[in-house]
Amino acid sequence: MSTIQSRRRLIVVILLCVAVGGAVVRHYAERGTTTRDIATLLMVLWVPIIGNVIAWLIGKLPRRAPPPEPVTFDALGAFTPHLRADITLRPPALPIHDVPLAAGEYRCALVIDNEGFSARWFVPQGEALERGKAHSLDIEFLKPDLAKPRFVQGVDFRVLVGDSFIADGRVLQPR
Repeated sequence: MSTIQSRRRLIVVILLCVAVGGAVVRHYAERGTTTRDIATLLMVLWVPIIGNVIAWLIGKLPRRAPPPEPVTFDALGAFTPHLRADITLRPPALPIHDVPLAAGEYRCALVIDNEGFSARWFVPQGEALERGKAHSLDIEFLKPDLAKPRFVQGVDFRVLVGDSFIADGRVLQPR
């Protein structure tokens, strides 16, 4: 037991003794006297400690295991395309952001009606995606068994990144 824990235990014991002493004095004091009022006050000093004791008891209860970590693309490993789609990037809200998307991996949600499906695509090295022009890309779903039935040939979808729709797309070929 650490020094702080032993001091806390000592404080709890002292306040408990003060409260018990106050209860004894209050029991034998006559009604309406100052002695009885002070004894009542001594009993009330115990109230804040009760909260600490309850918190300590709750801390001793066994806790449930944390929920499993959600599946991410990092756990999937290599890129496996699930569909080919035409994607047309929308113009940005700020003109300063009107630049092509550089090479690299992009993660998003593909939205059909009000359903979103986590997905990613890659822009190959040496290429860039210009805004307002359709680009044919391979796309991988995080959970393909849920997404594939909705993404059939010719279906239109929107691309959501954060809280903004950045592009529109159309399925060319499911894989």
